[in-house]
Amino acid sequence: MRRRNVTSVACLLAAATAALCLASPSSSARAAGPGGSAALPPVSPNPQSISRSGSDAVVTGRVLVVADERTDAAALGRLVEELKAHGAGRVDVVAPGNVPPAAAGLLTVRLGPAARPDVARELGTTTAPDHAEGYALRVSAHRPGSAIALGGTDATGQFYAVQTLRQLFVRAGDDWKVAGAQATDFPSMPLRGTIEGFYGQPWTHAERLDQMDFYGDVKANTYVYAPKDDPYHRSKWRDPYPADKLAQLGELVRRATANHVRFTFAVSPGESICYSDPAHRKDLAAKLQAMYDLGTRAFSIPLDDISYTRWNCAGDKAAFGEPGRQAAATAQADLLNDVQHSFIATHPGAQPLQMVPTEYGDLTDTAYKQTLRTTLDPAIEVMWTGTDVVPPSITDQQAEGAAKLFGRKVFVWDNYPVNDYGNTSGRLLLAPYDKREAGLSAHLTGIVANPMNQPYASKVAVFGAADFTWNDTAYDARANWRRAMAYLAGGDRAATDALLVFGDLEHLAPTFGATPWQPQAPELARRTADFWASWDTGDRDDAVRELRTYATAIRNAPAVIREGSVQPGFVTDAGPWLDATGLWGDATVTMLDALDAWSAGDKDTATQQLAASQRLREQARAVRVDPPRNTWGSVQPKVGDGVLDTFLTQAETRMR
Repeated sequence: MRRRNVTSVACLLAAATAALCLASPSSSARAAGPGGSAALPPVSPNPQSISRSGSDAVVTGRVLVVADERTDAAALGRLVEELKAHGAGRVDVVAPGNVPPAAAGLLTVRLGPAARPDVARELGTTTAPDHAEGYALRVSAHRPGSAIALGGTDATGQFYAVQTLRQLFVRAGDDWKVAGAQATDFPSMPLRGTIEGFYGQPWTHAERLDQMDFYGDVKANTYVYAPKDDPYHRSKWRDPYPADKLAQLGELVRRATANHVRFTFAVSPGESICYSDPAHRKDLAAKLQAMYDLGTRAFSIPLDDISYTRWNCAGDKAAFGEPGRQAAATAQADLLNDVQHSFIATHPGAQPLQMVPTEYGDLTDTAYKQTLRTTLDPAIEVMWTGTDVVPPSITDQQAEGAAKLFGRKVFVWDNYPVNDYGNTSGRLLLAPYDKREAGLSAHLTGIVANPMNQPYASKVAVFGAADFTWNDTAYDARANWRRAMAYLAGGDRAATDALLVFGDLEHLAPTFGATPWQPQAPELARRTADFWASWDTGDRDDAVRELRTYATAIRNAPAVIREGSVQPGFVTDAGPWLDATGLWGDATVTMLDALDAWSAGDKDTATQQLAASQRLREQARAVRVDPPRNTWGSVQPKVGDGVLDTFLTQAETRMR
């Protein structure tokens, strides 16, 4: 019965979300080939160039994969996994010189460096980009067999070619094909991913491992480990990690590496460090060395959210003078330059040091920024949060201004969708990644999103951030939003539509001020405005019928999301909000029944339905986020607030 009930609302959800799912220009829309060939499946992130190469290639029961010692192991493993998941009962991996004569009738996939002769030959006129992490892909349908070439500029490019290929599998009845595509692709920004930099309960080890797999899927190459409430990251920065924690970090580094994600270890000593004390610098180096020994090759020293108007020791006053902006910058630069020169430069494979300045969120020139600009080693990456801690937008002009302030292109720490501050109390932030200007890739070294305490719910925005940083000029926030929901739903249409309805109710994105930078429930707001416009002109039956369809979709969305195709972690993260959404949706359907009865002159039924709607609203308000993961504690989950509750109040007023 449960399956039948959920399935029966799929059409309602599809109709209700029609306006949410309007097609917009994307790689799939551009990919139709000559003569009206079918459009390619959507690929995320949007490739720099993708088009039809011809007919689709059939996945045969046995597939040959041609690889050698230059083939990336992670890419090869994922390729074999995807082929077996899409119709290949047997996958044989052979060397380029050992392709058997019987291969003529089999799908043959060549994976390796784009310059490898057999890969280059199969790529033909599809050129590999001269760009780090780039790749070329070509699907050629032949009779009786077909060929696929996946050529990377480097090992990461090979891995990303496979990530694109996995999105090109299409159903052909009971069988599978690979869409006939050719692509030349590379990232627009060098650094793309997340920084686990929020306050409150850090992610669990299992959640972090899942995130590394997710980042591999979306071609994000950076994860910065910087949870504020990990004591060994901040308050106990001088203490070594306990053995069990260090073992977990080692496993996380390995999982990141397998997904071509740069695990970046951050240690934040600013609350207690004595910049001039050699013992403190020795402890800092030891902390970094322990992570280097685990395989970490990227490091960050955040100096955010600390006081720079006082010293932590008398020695710093003697070394750098009276505390203040200029003295703080001098001390910080001295420390950071020392780490860059004595640790980073002496450790093979280590990436340039990253830092977060104490003044990280504006475009005002100060003595602090002037000192960093002139004394900080040019190789060190500087992070910047935009024009504010949570910027309503980031423009090319602002990014260029930040580059001038710090004397280098900046690396953006984007505080979305993080929900660890007061204005996010009770909120999941499920709006798409938006309002970052196309062209930022020319002005930034990269962007990392700061996620929520809820890791799976954060995937909606991170999916968009990964797409934007890969190809900012082709990014479409609304199209990406649907793709993100489809990813969470495992491609299930009904679940995707339910997630879009639910996401609209969690769309509000606050700032530290009174004005949010993304509105609450824009689709519901449009529909309720249309409802009152029709109601007030006398078209009441149609008004009720139209809005009831969407209200029913709201009521049923939690059940569809919980049915099984949506990632279980998301269901857990969103649990209290789903509970409340079902009640608010039921209250809205019941209120529409009351309005319908009232309009027909049946005041008794209207009164009964109104009372029922009020009881449902009381139940919704009694739901709590418990146990809480956020610093805002056990609170009421906000659902469509300012839109859904306002409509219900207006409806109640109309019936008085």
